[in-house]
Amino acid sequence: MSGRPGALRRVPGLEGLARRQGGALSRAQLRLFGVDERAVAHQLRGERWQAVGPNVVVTTTGPLSVEARRWVALLSAPEPRALAAWTALEVRGLRRWERDDIHLVVPRGARPAPLPFVQVHESRRFTRDDVVPCAGLDTTSVTRSALDAAAWAASGREAGGVLAAVVQQRLTTAERLLVEVQRTRTVKHRREALLVLGDVAGGSQSMAEIDLVRLCRRHGLPLPERQVVRRDASGRRRYLDVTWTLASGRSVLLEVDGGLHAAFEQWADDGLRAMEVTRPGETVLRLSAHALRFAEARVVKALRRHLAG
Repeated sequence: MSGRPGALRRVPGLEGLARRQGGALSRAQLRLFGVDERAVAHQLRGERWQAVGPNVVVTTTGPLSVEARRWVALLSAPEPRALAAWTALEVRGLRRWERDDIHLVVPRGARPAPLPFVQVHESRRFTRDDVVPCAGLDTTSVTRSALDAAAWAASGREAGGVLAAVVQQRLTTAERLLVEVQRTRTVKHRREALLVLGDVAGGSQSMAEIDLVRLCRRHGLPLPERQVVRRDASGRRRYLDVTWTLASGRSVLLEVDGGLHAAFEQWADDGLRAMEVTRPGETVLRLSAHALRFAEARVVKALRRHLAG
């Protein structure tokens, strides 16, 4: 195979494969297409391609795209291997939990080529049967990805947060995750996972809502209804974070502004939604997740006042 740039473009199927793999190609794949090491070296010397680790080249130069990084991670490891945890969840549509590093799971004892942007997790209970293709990439299932992310999280709170997000963004259900957590006795952050999934199954949709329910339990406040459905003037279904219906018949509605409300557009839409679904005589409150965590005494005092009578 000639090392001339044009000659490589004429290899049938090679450009299509590179396009499907974000520009990443393993040296083994190139050999199957008849591209020898001499031709690869010519491309690298001409700075038309770049080598990423010992086994993979990328047919572009400059910073790698997210797609290229995922493919480089997969192509640098022997099968079976799969994108895992946060990386697999991002491929499957999870948002606001992105990680810079690519997380890869391999069987215990596997030795992928080391790469600075890849975190390799060895697992005794990972086999070829755990590989579930998604968007052309080898990943673990939603359930396994979520539970691995929780187990590999830096804290119990982070573990609970990612589990709540997976359910809130409708990638799976709290009930499915609960079954798997209950079957796995030794997983890290198991207690927090069980508590959070129990609360999510009860209607909470974020860690901030879970924190609010736990605060109510600690201080003997009435437990609210969660994710109550109302219809606005146009008939659309709207969800209220938490609602109390008092003995007097009066309702108190509370919107918890957590991480999902950080963007201005989301915050503005939440405020408008509250106006659209609130009924005359109802009390509508807004509370930030930060205040809920760091000003608990003030939050409790204010809630007692609003929930009296």
